[in-house]
Amino acid sequence: MLPSPVSSKRGTSQHLRTFSSSDLKRALSLLRTRSRFTNLSIIILAGCFCVSFSYNLAFIFSSSLPSLVAYTPPQSILSTIARDATLENLSHLVIVPGHAIWTGTQPEQVLDVDRWMLEEYQRGGGSYRISAFVEHIKRGVEITLKDDSSLLVFSGGQTRLQSTTTEAESYMRLATSLGLFHPDSEQTSPQSYFLRATTETYALDSFQNLLFSLARFHEVTGRYPTQVTIVGYEMKRRRFEELHRTALRFPPHHFEYIGIGPSATEESARIGEVTNGYAPYKLDLYGCHDFLLAKRRARNPFLRFHSYHGSAPELRGLLEWCPDDARMVYDGPLPWDVYE
Repeated sequence: MLPSPVSSKRGTSQHLRTFSSSDLKRALSLLRTRSRFTNLSIIILAGCFCVSFSYNLAFIFSSSLPSLVAYTPPQSILSTIARDATLENLSHLVIVPGHAIWTGTQPEQVLDVDRWMLEEYQRGGGSYRISAFVEHIKRGVEITLKDDSSLLVFSGGQTRLQSTTTEAESYMRLATSLGLFHPDSEQTSPQSYFLRATTETYALDSFQNLLFSLARFHEVTGRYPTQVTIVGYEMKRRRFEELHRTALRFPPHHFEYIGIGPSATEESARIGEVTNGYAPYKLDLYGCHDFLLAKRRARNPFLRFHSYHGSAPELRGLLEWCPDDARMVYDGPLPWDVYE
């Protein structure tokens, strides 16, 4: 027998009344509690996101800011380096900038013009140019031998398309072939290696000769020099002393330039230096715009680039400095600020 419709409606109505009077209140209370918990979670997650986002922004932008924070190269690099302990005590950087590439191997070939890869303007200068190159090398070695705290750096890149070597390496080979590092030896070609001489093989101009040699000194010794001596053309003295040294903010009383060769009073040398060297650098201190940048590109046919961002991290800001105002001096921290 089917239950009566009246009894069925009464039971349903009683069930609904029971739910709405007690369970509904508990359900609403539970929903409100869960809602508050969800809002708190969202706030916490949003806070974590903001902190993480800010940290990542700071990390990204801090990499472009100049800093002297110590940097340690990867172990894969450090494991290949065994620096002689005596190198760590060196403090005097002697630089001989390269001007050409010597292709010879024997002492009698040193002054042979056919053994030198020269620019066209260098060929028209007569034998005095080659003699000047050799004198620069000899004087650089002489200064280094007299000062046990010095490191000699021959500086110059692979600037000639026809060459398989660099200016710096050819200067080192010439010095070795003449036996300059061991003048007391009876043999013209010394058998032993001279520890306090090295090469810097990436510089493409005079400014990079100075800057990159400072970085190379750090690679070899693990420190920066307190004294810098440059041996080069007399006609380039003002360029190095007034412009390059100023651009690097290296203290003048820790800096010396020794000029050998064509004097700045010789008209042809003076005009060429002013037109192609001093004047362009006076307008573009760091050589990274227009005319001087084009010269660097022309001197880099093999697309070589240096490693100094990692091996001399204190100079990263300076290495990348190329302001729109080409005469603005770099204002970031430098290792030699303490020399003042």
